[in-house]
Amino acid sequence: MTKDPTEPKLLDHEADGIRELDNNLPGWWVWLFYLCILYAVGYMGYYHVFKMGDLQAAEYEKERAAGEKIKGEAIGKFEASLATLMPSKDPAVLAQGLQTYTTLCAPCHRADGGGLVGPNLCDDYWIHGSNYVDNLKTIINGVPEKGMLTWRGVLKPGEIQAVASYIHTFRGTTPPNPKMREDQAGPEKPNAYE
Repeated sequence: MTKDPTEPKLLDHEADGIRELDNNLPGWWVWLFYLCILYAVGYMGYYHVFKMGDLQAAEYEKERAAGEKIKGEAIGKFEASLATLMPSKDPAVLAQGLQTYTTLCAPCHRADGGGLVGPNLCDDYWIHGSNYVDNLKTIINGVPEKGMLTWRGVLKPGEIQAVASYIHTFRGTTPPNPKMREDQAGPEKPNAYE
């Protein structure tokens, strides 16, 4: 092996007839590598040693709390204005309410509002109040003891008003085979296998 600097620097070992070259890395790559090491040391010192910045979990928690505060203020304003709200008759609002109802409410109340697991929404008997404001409050707060989820923080105030306006259109309709009013339903039947 000659010591000519222009000749490729072959290493002494080989594998399956292949010999490895020992070339120097390009200068730009080496400097980029050193800069990455310096950045990592600075990052470690800033976030972990001196704790001058928030870690990801703390930053996420701050942003989540800020978002919850904004949502809480919006729901608070909405709840404060409940007494003055009336069901919307705007076709665009009702279409949005239909979409929300179909996705979230119909599995329990049926697409026609006749009731399945949830109560019938077409008759005049409503357990938690039959006026529009009571319906809004029921949607916002849910009825956990009966299995209805609370939609506070899940649905935006406009979505809650849209779905309540859509549900209000069920009043006085007669769906086929509706669920019996809950005040007229008899006691639950015992399990036949007990």
